[in-house]
Amino acid sequence: MPAGGVPLVEQVKSLQEELRHARKLSALGELVSTTTHEFNNVLTTIINYAKLGLRNKDTASRDKALDKILGAALRAEKITNSVLGMARSRGTDRAPTDLAKLVDQTLVLLEREMRKYRVQVEAQLEPSPPAFVCGNQIQQVLLNLMTNARQAMPQGGRMLIRVAPDPAAGTVDLMVRDTGSGIPAEKLPHIFDRFYTTKQGPDASGKGGTGVGLSMCREIIEQHQAKIRVESTVGVGTAFTLKLPVAKQEQPSATPVAKLGIAAAEPATPAH
Repeated sequence: MPAGGVPLVEQVKSLQEELRHARKLSALGELVSTTTHEFNNVLTTIINYAKLGLRNKDTASRDKALDKILGAALRAEKITNSVLGMARSRGTDRAPTDLAKLVDQTLVLLEREMRKYRVQVEAQLEPSPPAFVCGNQIQQVLLNLMTNARQAMPQGGRMLIRVAPDPAAGTVDLMVRDTGSGIPAEKLPHIFDRFYTTKQGPDASGKGGTGVGLSMCREIIEQHQAKIRVESTVGVGTAFTLKLPVAKQEQPSATPVAKLGIAAAEPATPAH
């Protein structure tokens, strides 16, 4: 028994719990940063057009200013509703979750960032049954995958987010595909390793480079007894697919993720 009388296994469990808590704080901090940037953008629009309306006394200029202010205020309302939706699901319980709605909420939070970096986002949301997941945790994974995809396209590009059912597998699939630089075949087997990163450090937005993002994604997906797959070709792009369990009618409305077993992660494979 180690010094202090605490069994080694208990120390490991304690350290793992501290790491999970630190990751939650990191994810929350990134969400706050993203939301703050979005609100600053909205406020800048409102302030500038309010000044324009005050400077110009003609009806046309004032009507234009009011239209822009109203548009910005409606966008602020969408951002607020998205954040409140995330706040309501800060727990760790799994429940039937509409992945299409989750994608919409996430796109609202990242719209300004994608536009700034000239990334065109296409959402293909096919009619699908609810997934039995912790919505807050899957949204963390989606935010991470979308940020990674954006960073893989420094000169801009296209991002596809697709939600579709896979009846044969009993899953709802959530895919994020980019047209970025791709991941070399020799690096693919390591991308989910803790602290492994292909980035030099955080980019201009302050995101990336710590090597804990994909490791955290894998851990969350494993806790859901789900799978995460990756396909990548250098110079063509990368696609991550989450295969999430369908919510069955007999399932309870909420099941703690912490009580679930750990499933084997899907190995990384190059695209064909």
